[in-house]
Amino acid sequence: MPKYLVETISMHRIRYVVDCENAEDAKDTVTMNEAEEFSQMHIDEMITSTRVIDDAEYLRLFDEDNDYLRSWSEDQKFKYVHKVEDDGTE
Repeated sequence: MPKYLVETISMHRIRYVVDCENAEDAKDTVTMNEAEEFSQMHIDEMITSTRVIDDAEYLRLFDEDNDYLRSWSEDQKFKYVHKVEDDGTE
């Protein structure tokens, strides 16, 4: 079976609580990544592209996106491919 790379964009609502003098300072604090996240809620995920990839491209992408796992064997890396089993119905 071919492998498909499906790329998505995921959206979350994230809340921060900032104790400061005014709204502009609160926004600046969040923009500068200086505030701790208070909570988050997943809103949606949209598919942006889908294409067929071969094993060589899969391994290249795996190493590119997960550089800290480069030392893994190919067998370990291929365990991250989700296999959809054919149930025999059409």
